[in-house]
Amino acid sequence: MAGASIVVADDEPVARELIASYLARDGHQIHTATNGLECLHLAREILPDLILLDVMMPTMDGLEACQHIRSDPLLAEVPVLIISTLDDRTSRLNGINAGADDFLTKPIDSLELRVRVQSITRLNRYRKLHESRRELETAYDALQQAYDTTILGWSRALDLRDRETEGHSQRVTNMSVRMAKMLGLPESEIVHLRRGALLHDIGKLGIPDAILHKPGPLTPEEWVIMRLHPVYAYEWLAPIEYLRPALDIPYCHHEKWDGSGYPQGLAGTAIPLAARIFAFADVWDAMRSDRPYRKSMPVERVKQHIAEISGSHFDPDLTPIFLALQEEIA
Repeated sequence: MAGASIVVADDEPVARELIASYLARDGHQIHTATNGLECLHLAREILPDLILLDVMMPTMDGLEACQHIRSDPLLAEVPVLIISTLDDRTSRLNGINAGADDFLTKPIDSLELRVRVQSITRLNRYRKLHESRRELETAYDALQQAYDTTILGWSRALDLRDRETEGHSQRVTNMSVRMAKMLGLPESEIVHLRRGALLHDIGKLGIPDAILHKPGPLTPEEWVIMRLHPVYAYEWLAPIEYLRPALDIPYCHHEKWDGSGYPQGLAGTAIPLAARIFAFADVWDAMRSDRPYRKSMPVERVKQHIAEISGSHFDPDLTPIFLALQEEIA
């Protein structure tokens, strides 16, 4: 373990140098001051790991210096060890009231000094490590929130570009997340499912408007191009590390249980679970929404359609779960 940075404040040169020599044996970096005021200036400059204060010093004694340390935002968390020739209860209480973390009496026992300093600096390092970890966790959470807010913005832009009904991406995402929770998926997987659902059609950004917005049926040649959008999604998202685990839906949500889907022609449980879950939500929302060429379909008709293509389009084991979920929502 690397040595600590320690300020030793004592107006007696012999005592000051003796303490410094004891602590230097353990690899600590020692900085010395002759009074409390000098100690405060030095501490603000180097921000030490520990401050040792003699009580009786000119200009500013150790107790007053300790009070200043505790009221200084830069130094308030630095441990302070008070050193005094007095060993009575009142002196100890005065030191504690001033904000000291520990108390030593003169003459200094070198072993006791080194052990106490080692204990205090170790605890202070642990506290700093814990605080740094909390700061990192806070920063990580803020970064994840920023990522998710950005993804949500992308999904809204995708809905507009694809001329989907307003809120399509959010609805299919919410539906998929509810089903994932009903199936007992852990939150660590649901977070990726949520991101993938929001970005399920991001690959359509690579599809020409003439094909994407064509009012009539697509030609076989146009279908070849349209079916590339999951591949585009994979190519764009795979290099992004935090989105790589969310690729199952953008890449595989057009796969079908019987293997007749695209782009890979996956069948059965070879289709990722997230994509099998999402397929229900995507079909449900499409059929329940108004389109330029038709009105939304009644709930019972949509349920019937989903039941009819269970085992061909949908995972037959998941179909009753999805339909039960719609009963709960209704």
